[in-house]
Amino acid sequence: MRIGFFTDSYFPGIDGVTYTIQAWRDRLEDRGHEVSVVYPDGDYEPGPHEFPVPSLPNPFYEQYRLPLYRRLSSLPEFDVVHCHGPASTGLMGRRYARKRGAASVYTHHTPIEDYLIQGLKVETAADFAGRLYVAYENRFLRSFDCVTASTSRIRRDVEHRQLPVGIEMDTFRPGADGMFPDDETVIGYSGRLSAKKNVDEILRLAEAMPEYRYVIVGEGPERESLERDAPANVEFRDFFPRERLPEFYASMDVFVTASTCDTLGLSTLEANACGTPVAAADVAPFDETIGSDNGARFAFGDVQSMRDAVEDCLTGGRDTREAVQEFSVDRTVDELEAIYRGEA
Repeated sequence: MRIGFFTDSYFPGIDGVTYTIQAWRDRLEDRGHEVSVVYPDGDYEPGPHEFPVPSLPNPFYEQYRLPLYRRLSSLPEFDVVHCHGPASTGLMGRRYARKRGAASVYTHHTPIEDYLIQGLKVETAADFAGRLYVAYENRFLRSFDCVTASTSRIRRDVEHRQLPVGIEMDTFRPGADGMFPDDETVIGYSGRLSAKKNVDEILRLAEAMPEYRYVIVGEGPERESLERDAPANVEFRDFFPRERLPEFYASMDVFVTASTCDTLGLSTLEANACGTPVAAADVAPFDETIGSDNGARFAFGDVQSMRDAVEDCLTGGRDTREAVQEFSVDRTVDELEAIYRGEA
């Protein structure tokens, strides 16, 4: 099949959507499909089957660009259009599918309404804009042949197929764990440093449990204020290259997250695949993905509950890798092929 991925975020940006697209593309191509990516241009040199869309800088979030438009006639023939965002590039994909009669699939990755506060600053304005945005995206999603999302709840009024984005189990596995000294207990986090990720809760944990070392890996609009407020036992690092993440996950003792905006929390499951338990807030999606076999959950905002979850992870023996086999990206791609063929 000839498959076109239309995405509003791509390299050189680093996020779960970009890595998911790369993982799916690699595996689909290994199975003999031709996969093209249509994405906002930026500081990235396109390779074969990559088609940049003219774009502008994003005044609200430097990592992402605002795509404009590219003539559909400049794109190759696709049997399937798979959109990964609701902005201009996603709209191009939907228009392409309608005009050319291609099958159309949409994957819901990000609840964008949770991030509007970063640009608008005023909560009432962000809430109002969020309601308008969700109404728009509901209509947008209903125009696709199939909508997928990683868990059973996507906060959208549309039928969808549950399809986890998938863990690269061959990459994320237990291995060398020499990143930190053996005599240190390390609590770690990796991800965007934005408001709804609630990394400030990890700082509260670090103050309550000063006997442990905390390593926070990531970048984003909250980093400056988080570093300013962090206690001495917290260390911040920039995003690691993807190939170093397995070493980071395998080297820490517990991965912790208080995020309330994830659709799957891929980094938590990647840590599990590397043998590391996860302490996560008892909110969606972690109430579906994190349990006694691969970690522990805590009441959001309750530092004592957070401490208890971390201690549980430190003392309980778990085969966390076995617990997340169901989220393997190879299983996901099996289902993707069935969706593309109209069999699902």
